[in-house]
Amino acid sequence: MTLPFFPPDLFESDRELLLDLVRRIALAPEQKFILGEHTARLEALLRDSVGTAEAIACGSGTTALMLVLRAMGVGPGDEVLVPAFGCAPLAAAPALLGATPVFADVDPWTLVADPAEVDKLIGPRTKVIMPAHMFSVMADMPAMRQIADSAGVRLLEDSAVGQGGVLAGRAAGTWGDAGVYSFVQVKVFGMPGEGGMVVTGDRELGAAVRSLRNHGQRPGQRFVHHVIGYNSRFDEIMAAFQVHRFAGLAERVERRARIGEYYTERFAPLADRGVLAPPPGREGRCYYVYSLLADRREELKGHLARHGVDSHVYYPRPLPEQPAFAEFAPAGRRWPAARSACRRALSIPIYPHLTDAQVEHIADTVCRFA
Repeated sequence: MTLPFFPPDLFESDRELLLDLVRRIALAPEQKFILGEHTARLEALLRDSVGTAEAIACGSGTTALMLVLRAMGVGPGDEVLVPAFGCAPLAAAPALLGATPVFADVDPWTLVADPAEVDKLIGPRTKVIMPAHMFSVMADMPAMRQIADSAGVRLLEDSAVGQGGVLAGRAAGTWGDAGVYSFVQVKVFGMPGEGGMVVTGDRELGAAVRSLRNHGQRPGQRFVHHVIGYNSRFDEIMAAFQVHRFAGLAERVERRARIGEYYTERFAPLADRGVLAPPPGREGRCYYVYSLLADRREELKGHLARHGVDSHVYYPRPLPEQPAFAEFAPAGRRWPAARSACRRALSIPIYPHLTDAQVEHIADTVCRFA
């Protein structure tokens, strides 16, 4: 039997609840399937849990990024600094607004945007810096905050994978002028559907995002469209489901962290044998995914598969080398750390309902390879 990387039973224990929610919301007299009382409760839970002024639920983490950039005034002629290694929305969100994504190379070990690289790329057209947390490591947000403040630009924290992480006493998502979480099923606070959340201490920015997500309407003013907006509205069934599951989030985050710590301790001796674990400790860690850097990645992936452990390769190309973003890649520019990450990164299972025996089997299998 293979231990899957994407487990099919993530929500099995809540199956009956989910089916009941579908029935109750479908039959409710108000017939409210989006942006109703359940969405408002989820927003309040997330807002209070991280201590921000606003939390705005959106249709996805991707559209949440775009809404915040739009609310920050990003448009044609502007530049948004993003990591060269990561998910497509990092570059697509500014590009869809007519802005230019500018790619910063990453730290070769943590795989998050290198602050020194970001600082070098600041220019007169820079509007926003948008670092992203990656796998189990938060970006260096204190450095990013300082760079943004010194340059007089906005800071948008892509915390799609970072929910539950804490750096210098501050929750992931709260270092920027705004932060974004993703709830797609494999994320730390994932659900059986699409969704995202914007958190911000800037009430004006929050109000703009709230309007933009719903065709430019303001709360309580239906069919009055103040700006041209988008359809990025949150599903009521998913909101009710997430409200229920929120009580167990801290426990699930803690379980992921314990598994990650065990892996890192077991894999520490492998560094000089071509398998490098993420940095140790819990400071600035989020444990959405546990990713190794392996010099012989495909061999390790095959070895794991032969011993019943599924693994996953994220991002086989740097963003500026993707065909969709080629026009934004200056001729002659190179991103060596991002290319190295694309060649070496391999993620192994870390979901919270892995048993201790399964975790030990995964670690043993990696260690036997090296």
